[in-house]
Amino acid sequence: MEARLNLFANPVTGKFLKHIVAAGQTLSDATLPAATQELVKIRASQINGCGFCTDMHTKDAAAAGESAVRLHLVAAWREATVFTEAERAALELTEEGTRTADAAGGVTDEAWARAAEHYDEEQLGALVSLIALINTYNRMNVLVRQPAGDYVPGQFG
Repeated sequence: MEARLNLFANPVTGKFLKHIVAAGQTLSDATLPAATQELVKIRASQINGCGFCTDMHTKDAAAAGESAVRLHLVAAWREATVFTEAERAALELTEEGTRTADAAGGVTDEAWARAAEHYDEEQLGALVSLIALINTYNRMNVLVRQPAGDYVPGQFG
């Protein structure tokens, strides 16, 4: 399987990706826990059907020490007992922020309030930005049918 378009070689998408990669670095430096960031990236990627990002972020999380049990249960986080209340709030916000077309009101006040119980203003800003960023990556990869399975942890950084 081959992608419809090489996102890095294309002059427009290549330039665009340099900017969003730089935006992503800002989030890496934020105080939002790295494990939470990976869980958010995985869940949004699962919802969006982005095999490339799901592959990448599960492998990166595993390489950073995340347990296989938690990685396998991200899609079923509501029934899983292996996530903290803060992580659960971040996953809920991720789902609502990713599925905006599914809910006429967008993100509920209740989901926002649960996230605000666990994260300060900087972390909430990072969480909102991260959800927007991973959705951008997901959509680009889905549009070009970016193949999944060959990612090696750390290959982009």
